[in-house]
Amino acid sequence: MILETDRLYLRKLCQSDYKALCKILQDKDVMYAYEHAFSDEEVEAWLQNQLRRYRENGFGLWAVILKENEELIGQCGLTLQATPHGEVLEIGYLFQKAYWHRGYATEAAHACKKYAFETLGAKEVYSIIRENNLASRRVAERNGMTAKGSFAKQYYGFQMPHILYSVKNEIQHKSCQ
Repeated sequence: MILETDRLYLRKLCQSDYKALCKILQDKDVMYAYEHAFSDEEVEAWLQNQLRRYRENGFGLWAVILKENEELIGQCGLTLQATPHGEVLEIGYLFQKAYWHRGYATEAAHACKKYAFETLGAKEVYSIIRENNLASRRVAERNGMTAKGSFAKQYYGFQMPHILYSVKNEIQHKSCQ
């Protein structure tokens, strides 16, 4: 286990999570911000990418497990992402549609922010969210983030406008003043 909240715990994904990931990544409603649901091969590549991130960075998107039933209901974690302003530490999240609008994404994202600040010593964390993804934007805002700018990301042949949200580590920020 990496993190624990009142209702959730986050742990590294493993190969046996493949089918649970398919419930998320192959749902066109969940993946609307990506413009398509993933194929079996894309889900496997996604999983392998997280395993690589754990090895190389010590973090990545983690499995979000609902304590009440031990089900993998989503993924949330930290990744390094390229932006026009350089590489940033991003909090990302994706959840099964059946678990939307229950506060799980906010709960997990808040725990990831705390981990980034307290464990990794990050000065600032970001969420890069597609402009039309209003639910994810609300999660970022509930996580204390504010919009800092926008840029277009190229994905599957589409130019997709994204908003760059961020929040500074207040403890580090105050000690530097």
